[in-house]
Amino acid sequence: MRTSLLVPAALLAGIALTAQAAPPVAPVKPVTDTFFGTTVTDPYRYMEDMAAPDVQAWAKAQNAEARAALDAIPGRNPLLKRIAELEASVPSRVANVRVLPNGLYFYEKRAADANQFKVYVRHGLGGEEKLLIDPEALAKTTGTPHAVNFYQPSDSGKYVAYGMSEGGSEEASIHVIEVATGKEIIEPIDRAHYTEAYWMPDDSGFFFFRQKKLPPGTPETEKYKHETSYFHRLKGNGPDQAIITAGESKAIEIRAEESPYVAPVAGSPYVIAIPANGVQREFSLYVAPRAKVLDPNVKWRKLFDRSDNVTDFAIHGDDLYVLTHQNAPRFKVLRTSVTHPDLANAEEIVPASRQVVVGLSAAKDGLYIRSRDGTIGKLSRLAWGKGEKPVALDLPRAGSLDIAWIDARLPGALIEVGSWTRDFVFYAYDPKKNAFADTGLQPTGPYGAPTDLESKEVLVKSWDGVEVPLSIVYPKNAKRDGSNPVHLYGYGSYGITDDPVYIPRFLAWYELGGVRATCHVRGGGAYGEEWHLAGKQTTKPNTWKDFIACGEYLIKEGWTTSAKLAINGGSAGGILVGRAMTERPDLFAVAVPQVGVLNALRAEFSANGVPNIPEFGTVKDETQFKALLEMDALQHVKDGVKYPATLLMTGINDPRVPPWESFKMAARLQAASTSGKPVLLRIDYEGGHGIGSTKTQRQEEYADMWSFMLWQFGDARFQPAKQ
Repeated sequence: MRTSLLVPAALLAGIALTAQAAPPVAPVKPVTDTFFGTTVTDPYRYMEDMAAPDVQAWAKAQNAEARAALDAIPGRNPLLKRIAELEASVPSRVANVRVLPNGLYFYEKRAADANQFKVYVRHGLGGEEKLLIDPEALAKTTGTPHAVNFYQPSDSGKYVAYGMSEGGSEEASIHVIEVATGKEIIEPIDRAHYTEAYWMPDDSGFFFFRQKKLPPGTPETEKYKHETSYFHRLKGNGPDQAIITAGESKAIEIRAEESPYVAPVAGSPYVIAIPANGVQREFSLYVAPRAKVLDPNVKWRKLFDRSDNVTDFAIHGDDLYVLTHQNAPRFKVLRTSVTHPDLANAEEIVPASRQVVVGLSAAKDGLYIRSRDGTIGKLSRLAWGKGEKPVALDLPRAGSLDIAWIDARLPGALIEVGSWTRDFVFYAYDPKKNAFADTGLQPTGPYGAPTDLESKEVLVKSWDGVEVPLSIVYPKNAKRDGSNPVHLYGYGSYGITDDPVYIPRFLAWYELGGVRATCHVRGGGAYGEEWHLAGKQTTKPNTWKDFIACGEYLIKEGWTTSAKLAINGGSAGGILVGRAMTERPDLFAVAVPQVGVLNALRAEFSANGVPNIPEFGTVKDETQFKALLEMDALQHVKDGVKYPATLLMTGINDPRVPPWESFKMAARLQAASTSGKPVLLRIDYEGGHGIGSTKTQRQEEYADMWSFMLWQFGDARFQPAKQ
């Protein structure tokens, strides 16, 4: 699978792996805090003020140095070109499909020659498509990348509400267009971060929630508190009707830092309200009659509480189906009544088993239940009716599984199936025929199913004897002689699972002889809630210790050596990468944390840190403080240690993990490391957390990351000229 896409290889002798100019030195201005008798010193607290001219100047100089170093890698541009070629080989990318009972298909699509996803509509699978929403047109006008954060057609398909943001900020404003004319019919509604639009069935309007307008000087930790859900009427000039305000409403129990989701249930006379914490899967659920929901005195009735450990639900008639891990670490499905809910005595529909039940959805013909056996997705169908039992469906192929769209007013389901070595495909299930059919929505390009790739699943014994799943994807001709460049990825938070995925751009890495491995560490959801809790707060060290064990396994089994092993993780995966590299700096040649949580002790003092307290903890609690200190990578960097080459990647508009976490980590590593290996801080000044990034931005990220890895691995094709 090796190709000649790069410059010819040369002898390694005399090549300098550290050739680069010295980055600007950050001044140390220590600030000390004392928590429960423990004093913590922060040498770069001042960087948290990213508006300060000195911080901005330092960051821009750091990025310039990083850009110069990365651009000097001779193999980087050919690699970028190859990534672009591979992605252009797919005629289009389709995502976020919506199917209406009247046969209209709405979807996001990015054509091979486009840089961003756009929203289209067509009638039926064979209908002529019509472009509705084009963020690239805005980008041409403003000079800044724009993205559709969400969109939702009204039930008739006459209107589409959507959120648009710029520069990766996710700070969306809601717009509504008329599908027939493409005209905007409302004034944009700003401060609509993280919401969606939930239409009433009669197209009269939609529910959404909005952030409070904060006066200048308000602490950023207040940004996502006291959000209000509203109903916006399409006709009439009155103000939007407030439904529920977080921390103030008497209609439901909702804390100030939670988000008030209000939405009609398709095919049902109910509207639901969920006080949601963005990082906590468990929630409480309230219902009210749809006919009375706009009455200011409407009574909301609680169906279950967060303490019931429900993570998903479906309503059919008076039946309430819930997915819970209460006394079932790998989840079970229960059935009770909407009018008289009683989970303690509910009927067990799907008992707990070795498989992890991950979701359930209601269609016109039955309840569809997703589960997972290892990395292989499973789908069962429970037909409506007394005495029916779930029946396992024969999927068109083995791999990861997701329900792309399902509607209580339509029979069947639209699913996505992918794998480590094949691109995903949309299949439609017809319950009458009990058969799946490829919809053709997602075309497969010439590199969508390469025959010279293989994958394997292994179990790795971690530090405490627990076996951790590891997925390895590699070229068929890969030898187990320690010569392979290995990209080891991990995440491990919120109970999220890394399902099998293949994207044609990955082939650029495999063509260079690379191996990709994914370690399903504790803190994730590989084995359900028990696995999540085994890597949360006080047990969080298991997350990076599992990751370290996977790295050791790859070396022991001959896949690679420490000199050719790179670790990578993004967002909360920064905890895993940061602590693995500080605990075992000798084990890895390269570390690449992307938009990473690297200063966990200070996270709750940022806008998005407060909602993350349930997952990671707070410094206000002694036990949780100790856990946060242990997972804080910045606090574990020691002077005089030989740390791996490090590429820290962040976006200046990141609303989820503040860029200053990467700033501080870069400064500390540059001051402390004695390995002589580069520590680069790459900043995307038109990007954020990655949500809404353009195709070009993604391609640049991967080209920079992989070329940095190969540079540090000693691949002659990626060695800069001697200075």
